[in-house]
Amino acid sequence: MVSSEQRRRQLARDKYERQVQARAEAAVKRKKRNAVVASVLAVLVIAGVATVAGGVFDSDKKDDKTAAAAPVPSSSATGKQWAAEPAMSIDTAAKYTAKIATSQGDVTLSLDAAKAPHTVNSFVFLAGQQFWDGTKCHRLTTEGIYVLQCGDPTGTGRGGPGYQFADENLEGATYPAGTVAMANSGANTNGSQFFLVYQDTQLPPSYTPFGTITGGMDVLKKIAEAGAEGTGGDGAPKLPVNISSITATKG
Repeated sequence: MVSSEQRRRQLARDKYERQVQARAEAAVKRKKRNAVVASVLAVLVIAGVATVAGGVFDSDKKDDKTAAAAPVPSSSATGKQWAAEPAMSIDTAAKYTAKIATSQGDVTLSLDAAKAPHTVNSFVFLAGQQFWDGTKCHRLTTEGIYVLQCGDPTGTGRGGPGYQFADENLEGATYPAGTVAMANSGANTNGSQFFLVYQDTQLPPSYTPFGTITGGMDVLKKIAEAGAEGTGGDGAPKLPVNISSITATKG
């Protein structure tokens, strides 16, 4: 017989998966809109400066998108955006650490460059661009799934850096307390959003784990204990979690 606690956890997991599916469908719609916008921009750029159009919009000519020229930032209301995933610049044999400085305290991470090279490369790149400075962690789940989600420059759950990259390190992936993993809106849609697991969580192996929390679990517990806004244990954290900076360091 299924206990009420098991049923509650199952309902929470089902809710989370429905939300992921909804975001995936929304992402498809956004891609279609972006394709139309990109085609218009391409015409405008070609009319003005043909060489720029070739560099930014001709990604279909490159088998390896990460081997393209350095990402080209453009200003937007939500911060910097790039046309493509950054070229690989990290040493996959080296150790990388990161510090998330928040209004509730610091959280430190050990990043696994060997198992998730593209993910860590993107994380290090965005940290170096101060992409997350002044943003907030927009989502806390406290029932069934126990994560704090951060990394969206818009604070809405729909923002990103302008590029997406493929999943990594999913075979046999689990999400015990201390895991750092990428949030997504479907397969191979990683961007800038990530989540910090503060209590053992059961999820399908669909979210790239790319590091572990080495310090600040007490900070995450404090945030979790304060709860989430709304109902169902899923919403903005009641304790505001504002990120002043994220820094990443080799060694």
